Amino acid sequence: MERLRDRRVLVTGAGGFIGSHLVEALVPLCQRVTALIHYDSRPGFGNLEFLTTDIRRDARILSGNVADPFFVRRAVEGHDLVFHLAALISIPYSYIAPAAYFRTNVMGTLNVLEACRSEKVQRLVSVSTSECYGSAQYTPMPEEHPLHAQSPYSASKIAADKTVESYYCSFGLPAVIIRPFNTYGPRQSARAVIPTIITQTLSDESIIRLGSLTPVRDLTFVEDTVMGLIAAAVSDGVEGETINLGVGQGVSIGELARRIGSLTGINKEIVCEEERIRPEKSEVITLISDNSKAARLLGWKPKIALDDGLKRTIDFVREHPDFYRPGTYLI
Repeated sequence: MERLRDRRVLVTGAGGFIGSHLVEALVPLCQRVTALIHYDSRPGFGNLEFLTTDIRRDARILSGNVADPFFVRRAVEGHDLVFHLAALISIPYSYIAPAAYFRTNVMGTLNVLEACRSEKVQRLVSVSTSECYGSAQYTPMPEEHPLHAQSPYSASKIAADKTVESYYCSFGLPAVIIRPFNTYGPRQSARAVIPTIITQTLSDESIIRLGSLTPVRDLTFVEDTVMGLIAAAVSDGVEGETINLGVGQGVSIGELARRIGSLTGINKEIVCEEERIRPEKSEVITLISDNSKAARLLGWKPKIALDDGLKRTIDFVREHPDFYRPGTYLI
């Protein structure tokens, strides 16, 4: 952490779920943190609204769009480290608007890379997704596991990762790709499965509506993911690497729903709803990480047990009911 004291840091996608937690962790550690959020005509700061007044005051909040190369160049200027999290992330929406995903996730990443190259940043940490692997051909899944684009979203993230790789190989850009496995926690959008289950469990509805109940996911609490991202920014010798962040254990969606019911003391019927099911060949059945590379190169291991993380997420949902719409299926 001492290595961050004199660093000027930019976080793209800072108004998002993981980005807001990363900004919250970085502000007390760094000389300056710039939090880049997506420009919106409404006067809000996304999930940065949940941060304390002191944290928001100490961070420099900048609104813009990573799809604009001129804006990105100005945003990167004067920073030593860049965490690139800005992305479109909803898999169902990528079936409807695939071009938007390639514009933001691929061209946006290219703009960040070119700006980092021009401004000679000391390290770029580019955040990927376990969805790049597609359904596990074997488990646990190391970084060498084949990539399989089972949705436009995952295709755009694979393309983004390969673009990062190309800038490391072609131009020596000091970049590292971090591939989190199913991060969850407070502030996560209801488009993700855990907030979806929790909000419906706590609602007045008598049933819980989900998609397929059999897929297995490796669930990583957001604070663990943030610590892995920070470690990737300051660890020596990780340039050019792709590194998984995951717990290494899988939980099915059905089991997850029952676990949340047990933790809340509210047990409801769980219904598999057709409109929430992915196309058959697009459904990723199993994701379970091999996190040994993160332990070896970053000294990182997850610390938050699933039940503890779920309890903290349940508490957040209870405290912020207006943040969610339990009766609406959000894609």
